[in-house]
Amino acid sequence: MSRIYKILPGADWSFAQQAGRFDGSTLDLQDGFIHFSTAAQAQETARRHFAGQARLVVLEVETDDLGDAVRWEPSRGGALFPHLYGPLPTRQVRGVTEAPLDADGLPVIAVAS
Repeated sequence: MSRIYKILPGADWSFAQQAGRFDGSTLDLQDGFIHFSTAAQAQETARRHFAGQARLVVLEVETDDLGDAVRWEPSRGGALFPHLYGPLPTRQVRGVTEAPLDADGLPVIAVAS
C-alpha cells in the first residue's frame, strides 16, 4: 500500500464532491492523467506549482484503491511520480487537509512521510 497526494484548489474539490469524481485540473486534462505526488514530493510540488494560491486542499489516496490506473512515470528530472489515468472517484479519497500559505506565500503541506 502506498499513499499518494493531490494538491488542488478547495473549490475544485467541492465541485468534485458534488460530481462524485475528480476529472483533473486543466494541466491534468492537457497531459492526459491526474498528477499526484508522494509524501516526500508533495512540498516541492506545492512550491513549484501552487505558490501564492490560497484555499488549497490536499487529497490523500491509497494506490491500491486505484488499481492499474496508477502508473509511476519519470518527471523531467527523472524522479518517479504517480499518475492516475482516469477520473478519481471521491469515495476513494482517504483524507482531505487544508494547505495554508506560509509567510512567503508557499502552501504548507502536512503529510506523513
